[in-house]
Amino acid sequence: MGSQEVSTVDWQGKHVTVAGLGVSGIPAARALHERGAVVTVVNDGEDERARAQAAELEALGITVRLGDGATLPPSTELVVTAPGWQPDKPLFLAAAEAGVDIWGDVELAWRLRGTNGRKAAPWLAVTGTNGKTTTVRMLASILEAAGLRTAAVGNIGVSLLDAVLGEQEYDVLAVELSSYQLHWAPSLRAHSAAVLNLAPDHLDWHGSMEAYAADKGRVYEGNTVACVYNAADPATEDLVREADVEEGCRAIGFTLGTPGPSQLGVVDGILVDRAFVANRQKQAQELAEVSDVNPPAPHNIANALAAAALARAFGVEPAAVRDGLRNFRPDAHRIEHVADIGDVAYVDDSKATNTHATEASLAAYDSIVWIAGGLAKGATFDELVTGAAKRLRGVVLMGADRALIREALTRHAPEVPVVDLDRTDTGAMSEAVEHAARLARPGDTVLLAPACASMDMFTNYNKRGEAFADAVRARAETSA
Repeated sequence: MGSQEVSTVDWQGKHVTVAGLGVSGIPAARALHERGAVVTVVNDGEDERARAQAAELEALGITVRLGDGATLPPSTELVVTAPGWQPDKPLFLAAAEAGVDIWGDVELAWRLRGTNGRKAAPWLAVTGTNGKTTTVRMLASILEAAGLRTAAVGNIGVSLLDAVLGEQEYDVLAVELSSYQLHWAPSLRAHSAAVLNLAPDHLDWHGSMEAYAADKGRVYEGNTVACVYNAADPATEDLVREADVEEGCRAIGFTLGTPGPSQLGVVDGILVDRAFVANRQKQAQELAEVSDVNPPAPHNIANALAAAALARAFGVEPAAVRDGLRNFRPDAHRIEHVADIGDVAYVDDSKATNTHATEASLAAYDSIVWIAGGLAKGATFDELVTGAAKRLRGVVLMGADRALIREALTRHAPEVPVVDLDRTDTGAMSEAVEHAARLARPGDTVLLAPACASMDMFTNYNKRGEAFADAVRARAETSA
């Protein structure tokens, strides 16, 4: 299906099973029911929230089966799944055996776009192991600065179905896509797309690094204008080479160094474009200054270049790239400066939940007291510690799998002082900040970049970051 085509499906009387309630399942069930489909929602959980959601859907005439997400309902002609459900679930195995198609919420949104009488807006899509949300929000800010009607949607927490079926008409959508969503989106065809980086993540879901990368690479399939890749990460360029794109679609790289032809990069503190210019062999178009990027950490500059490349692929002028980057404010808990206390900076990067994100975070500062630990999710830390050892003033560890990081520090940075907090309660964060403050010297950065998931101690990474910020602010008040 070409990127400008709109799918037409006769939903009247079609038996559709929606797997999972929540951000994607509820809009999917509603949209299908409104189009005449016979909808059954199945859900593994049956807690109070699920029961309330089920009651709302049942009031519309939608069947909901709580606590029974394994069995394929009779007469099912299509399964629409929430992105997090693993491919080896019995429900999907039964569907495959019966020859029933399985779509994700992104696939459904793609198929339904333009069916409400409104223009089907093209999608500029972003995926990658880290940096997706920031890049998509930067992209939306740039598109808005260009005067375009747009929204940041998808895995960012805003339902794509709501975006494509709502009353608001858009010129273009900035779409964040996870590997889960891409796995279940066979007909998605973006205007242009970027894979920011690739590092081992979610391998329990995908089964292997090769399968994970292949699902990320689906974002390039059928692109019409540009496949944007990271010149510092050859695996992303390999995915471009393997993609089946429309004739004339170009490979566009981004780099933190001087860009070659068909690349965006950095020259003397300026973000420049050698891809979308009349003579890319000789010309370079200035887009913005590095200081326009907030914060100007190396990995965030890379995010800005990727966002700029997608915007330029859509025809956005350089001034809008500059203005959009200046207007952008990052989400909380992403390299967020909390306070300066006694010439020591305190930075919250609780969103760094894996080693790849933490590597980028540690690379942004010269002398660091590192607060780390949590649920390792099968990660190893030797490479991370080896790369960061020279930057570490000290380390404070907490959380269930902190021993894995300590062992890596013992092997590769034995001279770095380590405080090991043998506690996993939420109050441990205040103690961690106190220990970090004692280790820090003027000019240092106390950096929360856990390299681990948060669920051993906190509801999510947001709560972990808030606990850090609260502890820092409390210390700032007592130090005033």
